[in-house]
Amino acid sequence: MSENIRVYLYPGSLETVKKSGVGQALYHQKSMLEAVGVNVNMDEYRGEGIIHFNTTFPDSYKAAKKFREEGKKIVYYGHSTQEDFKNSFIGSNLLSPLFKKWIIKCYNLGDVIITPSEYSKGLLSGYGINKPIYPLSNGVDTEKFSYSEESRERFRKRYGIGDNEKVVISVGHFMARKGINDFVGLALRMPECRFMWFGYTQSYLVPANIKAVMKSAPSNLQFPGYISQEELRDAYCGADCFAFMSHEETEGIVVLEAMSCGIPTVVRDIPVYEGWLKDSENCFKGSNNRQIMRRVKNIINGNAPILKAGMAKTVQERSYRVLGEKLINIYKENNFI
Repeated sequence: MSENIRVYLYPGSLETVKKSGVGQALYHQKSMLEAVGVNVNMDEYRGEGIIHFNTTFPDSYKAAKKFREEGKKIVYYGHSTQEDFKNSFIGSNLLSPLFKKWIIKCYNLGDVIITPSEYSKGLLSGYGINKPIYPLSNGVDTEKFSYSEESRERFRKRYGIGDNEKVVISVGHFMARKGINDFVGLALRMPECRFMWFGYTQSYLVPANIKAVMKSAPSNLQFPGYISQEELRDAYCGADCFAFMSHEETEGIVVLEAMSCGIPTVVRDIPVYEGWLKDSENCFKGSNNRQIMRRVKNIINGNAPILKAGMAKTVQERSYRVLGEKLINIYKENNFI
């Protein structure tokens, strides 16, 4: 039956978000649907029965409104919230109330809304949105993001990392929300390790205080910029710890990628992880920077338990095939098919 389902992934403004989690989520949807035999198109609309929207730019709103007037079945992905818009780009805190009103307007064009976690579902429900809201992970490519010695060696050779050097990495935009200033502080307090932050944000969007923090970074911290998915896999495999100090997320695709590669992962203990990330079972949590540093040091010094089984179980539950089947069930529940 799946092969008779046709889905159009609206690609508008994809180039703008291609390097972000939202952009990656669109490709993840394509993979999870194809994993269960669905016919997926993300080029131009050819009369597909179900249409997915992932962004809230004006072109997406205009297209979704048109499709809705034509009676098409629309799935709107709620990747963004007012909470994760704050502390991001220049002016984001000032604009966040308007952003909230705008995303509500966009999301209400969907027949159903899918959001990455129970936490973000709770936030969107609190906005007064009256459409069915389903929590569904963005998923992870468990085949691409898997550990190999070749990947580890390739990464360490590329960056000239010695066999005995310990490396802590993180991934994200240059935002206070992502914890970049906390990561710089961690590097300052752990001069015995190398630190690397992968990701990039256009300079004109980065607040002055974040630029100043990055400029003050110690010599043991590098900012290599945006890298390909293959290079990122190598980085996960080649590092000794993944420290994700973000203060607000709707899920955190990079956390799943790191875990899929089997790298010991430390996260800030924030509400989005409740129920699926469990301290000392599939990750390590810290409620503040001091606790996070202690967790990272335990990993680096070999004093932390190995959590490979817990991590593997978590990512397998979020594999493309599993999530593709859940998407089909959402379609059925809402009479899309």
